[in-house]
Parts: sequence; structure tokens; C-alpha cells
Amino acid sequence: QVQVVESGGGLVQPGGSLRLSCAASGSIFSANPMGWYRRAPGKQRELVARITRSGVTNYTDSVKGRFTISRDNAKNTVYLQMNSLKPEDTAVYYCNAVVRTFTGWVPSDYWGQGTQVTVTS
Repeated sequence: QVQVVESGGGLVQPGGSLRLSCAASGSIFSANPMGWYRRAPGKQRELVARITRSGVTNYTDSVKGRFTISRDNAKNTVYLQMNSLKPEDTAVYYCNAVVRTFTGWVPSDYWGQGTQVTVTS
């Protein structure tokens, strides 16, 4: 069964930290790089970070130096450590496989429920 389950979100003050976890089915986890997406109210969904099976990472500019993506291949799990959180980080965070296309990185169709991250001002 194809499944992605995110957890670890919550309410935090600016400057605080959260660690998100994503448990994915082996068929998704093994075949593709994994990424964390987020969708803030009134904004487009964006790819926050991605990681290949070998551990090569990439981040969107707004989170560089603050967020760290990692993975445990044996556990089919990907993590997002978020430090120095800002109010603008408030969003629902989703984990998904990312697929390289001619136009860029796109998610698979196998979305989880997401996990809410709220950073107070």
C-alpha cells in the first residue's frame, strides 16, 4: 500500500524548533528523492527541501541555514529539523516523493495528511 504519514508539527514561538517526521512506503521511498513541501494560507505550495537516497540535499532560499532535511533509509523515514522558526514558516507541511522532470521537481500524487506548524508572532 502506498502511504505517506507526517507528524511532529505543533505550536511554537518565534525562534523555537520543531522536528518533523515522515514515514513513507518503501515503493515511494526507494525509487525517488524525498521532499518536504509546505502550503501557507493564501500562498502557493512550495518545495522547502529535498534529499536523494544518497543524502544530497537542497533547500529553498528562505530556509537555508535554519532547516535540515535527513533520511533513514532502513526506516523509510525522512525528517525535517526546523530551527530559528519565524512566523512566516507557519504552514501545513507535507512529505512526498519528488520527481525530476524537464521543467523541474514535481511531487508524486501520494500526499499524506500533512502536519500543521504554527509560529506565533
